[in-house]
Amino acid sequence: MKRQDSVYRVTILGSIVNMVLLVFKFVAGILGHSAAMVADAVHSLSDFLTDIVVLVFVKISSKPEDESHDYGHGKYETLATCIIGFALLGVGVMLGVQGIEKILAVIRGETLPSPGIIALVAALLSIALKEWIFRITRKVAREVNSPVVEANAWHHRSDALSSIGTALGIGGAVLLGSKWTVLDPIAAVVVSVFIVITAIKLIGESLGELMEKSLPKETEQHICELVLQEEGVSDLHHLRTRKIGSRIAIEMHLRMSGSLPLKTVHAKASDIEKRLRGEFGAQTHIMLHIEPLKSEY
Repeated sequence: MKRQDSVYRVTILGSIVNMVLLVFKFVAGILGHSAAMVADAVHSLSDFLTDIVVLVFVKISSKPEDESHDYGHGKYETLATCIIGFALLGVGVMLGVQGIEKILAVIRGETLPSPGIIALVAALLSIALKEWIFRITRKVAREVNSPVVEANAWHHRSDALSSIGTALGIGGAVLLGSKWTVLDPIAAVVVSVFIVITAIKLIGESLGELMEKSLPKETEQHICELVLQEEGVSDLHHLRTRKIGSRIAIEMHLRMSGSLPLKTVHAKASDIEKRLRGEFGAQTHIMLHIEPLKSEY
């Protein structure tokens, strides 16, 4: 419950910041005649919507195992991460296309409208607030080991990055004159590339989990080292690993002497489980299959 409360608090705080920025950016974009600021407001809208996704899916994923979900509901959190990734991808592509269209318009001889000071103020305020909420959200994500909260944190960072591009473009236009308004779309295209890269990374990781992708080789090697520390375990094979939301699942076959009493084997298996959960978390799913040595068959 403490984990869920932490996620709710930081997500609600982020949604409040997003709502304030959303309204202010739209007003500043319209009053300041800045198409870039209006696009930035759309980005804040996507942040606000993903906050809602986080609140809904984290509540679902925190439900315990039931008759229809023997492994719990952690995959819902992974699904939420995937949704956020696709939302980021859409925003990144949209900002990039809009920026390219404006650059082509300038090449054709068109003059982009010069934005007002209020738009620049909105961009600078967005950078400060979104970087602040990014750091808070990422801190909570790492404390509770939540990939969906981590994804939402990077969504906040992407909004701050897009606002940097907007601020550079608006600032250049305000300080250097209307001939330099092209700085706005150029910066927007550069920022959109970073947003798309982040989105693809999030989508790839979440789809990998949904497709039961194994844990990294280094992690599996570490698991083997921890297991083989147990005296009496001569070998392990058929190691299977995967992620279930914020926790992991480990399954394997172990070889021990067939002459050991069942009580001793059970105690050793319990020690291995304790060691693994101490390393990877109390909610780690572990399944051990004990086999006698090959020579004892």
